[in-house]
Amino acid sequence: MAKRSRLAGRPGQRRPLQRTAPRPVSEAPAATPRPSTSITPEEEARAAEIEAQIVAEEKAATDAREARVRGRRADLDRAAYGSGTIAARAQDEYKYVQRDLRRIAIVGGFLIAIMVVLEILVNALHLFTL
Repeated sequence: MAKRSRLAGRPGQRRPLQRTAPRPVSEAPAATPRPSTSITPEEEARAAEIEAQIVAEEKAATDAREARVRGRRADLDRAAYGSGTIAARAQDEYKYVQRDLRRIAIVGGFLIAIMVVLEILVNALHLFTL
């Protein structure tokens, strides 16, 4: 098997640069003309219009953010200093617990009713025999 050359490059590495002789001074590229640094009135008006639009969008975003913060503070203040006892506040906060308990009671009632119907069918009417 042939020995590998280090010049071939390894995975994740670049090949060595191929350096060439420097150019003679006479072959220097011609200087390209630079664009003028002056701004036309149309460009200036367009820039002012875009800047005004950006400022308006930033102000709207800031106002919306402040409104959300004020709303959260009002909710926290209302929850912390609401009128009534702890039981009244707990009733408002845990309505979902009451809903879940009601659903559990309904499902349990249906299961008991099904068991009663099966008891009547099997033992009282002797409908199913083994």
